[in-house]
Amino acid sequence: YLKISKLALAFAIIHSKPPGKSSKEYTEYLSKIVSEQDFGWKWKVEVLEAEVLRLRQELLLNRISPRFCLENRKQDTSAETLLGQEHINPTNYSSQLEDSGCDVCNDSAFDSLGTASDFHQSEHNVSKHWLEAVPPLHLFHTSKEQSLTAPVHFLQCLLEIRKLSEEGSLQADYSQLENDSFTICNSVSQLLDGLTVFYNSPEFPAPSFLNEGVCVLISLITDTKLSNHVLKKCFKKMEEFKKNLIQIILRNRSVNRFQALHSVSQTLSLLGRNNILRNSLILLLLSEVRQFAEQLLQAHQVQSVYDITKYENIFILCMILEQLLQNETEESNISNSDYGEEEKIKFLKNLDQIILHLSDEFPLFSLYLWRVSVLLDSGRMQ
Repeated sequence: YLKISKLALAFAIIHSKPPGKSSKEYTEYLSKIVSEQDFGWKWKVEVLEAEVLRLRQELLLNRISPRFCLENRKQDTSAETLLGQEHINPTNYSSQLEDSGCDVCNDSAFDSLGTASDFHQSEHNVSKHWLEAVPPLHLFHTSKEQSLTAPVHFLQCLLEIRKLSEEGSLQADYSQLENDSFTICNSVSQLLDGLTVFYNSPEFPAPSFLNEGVCVLISLITDTKLSNHVLKKCFKKMEEFKKNLIQIILRNRSVNRFQALHSVSQTLSLLGRNNILRNSLILLLLSEVRQFAEQLLQAHQVQSVYDITKYENIFILCMILEQLLQNETEESNISNSDYGEEEKIKFLKNLDQIILHLSDEFPLFSLYLWRVSVLLDSGRMQ
């Protein structure tokens, strides 16, 4: 039936083609018209789906706290940006446009511990006026921005309700989050996808809503009440997001890439503040560093070419890994110390031989491998 239908379509096209056009040209013309119509329908569907999600978000907020939404409607405002004036790291990105060269060992560029403490400090500086007006979502012009601003707006409202209910000035029913997993999952997924898009093609200076998106994400996973809902429903998406960030770091080949990868490394480090995400992130980093070390050893032994760009970028992962292992060692309340023991054993297996063979040609990388192995051993002994 399909073959007959294709044959009938071919005859119809040949029979109806205008004079002066070949059958191939006319077929391409018809195909273009159909594809444009399909694109139009797809765009309309995306717009309608976004509107449905927005209405579901509004309904969920109303179910959690009717008073919060009522006050918003009365004053015709939106909940203000939770940490709108507080950035995770107030780095002057315009000053980072200088040639970064290959200096991957700049401690100031990767002071993620300082960043985490700055963010922790900013959590206590939420504005008292929680219903100040912010620009409505339709004022944002590009779909790229909208992919971040829409979920950020909803999640900011959720965090603001959480803060006000904790202070006792508002009542909130968080059992509604269990009843509507679709809305929270789609909102977090949109946020993670939007962040991935920006990290893949960074802009300088970094737009303010990118910092807000990261702030909201970190607030969600560090909030004692909301993090369980988010991680339980969106753990796979979080894992995919972390893997994407790691690959963005490893595969970036631009000349001035290190200032762009700085914000990616910050986000990974901040995600590691959550114990559950930290454990899985450590395993991902261990796997990437171990695989690269084995590839580098093999290339060195047969005197073949190795990926110099990946070699430079791997140090960013080593720095993040070392910091996360230090945090894990310092905290005594880590759950399930045997978590990922198999991957840790794989990393330590034959590591002494790898370091021995690479130490002359790659002393800095060998040093990082040794430091990571020391932290792993100390963690296992505890």
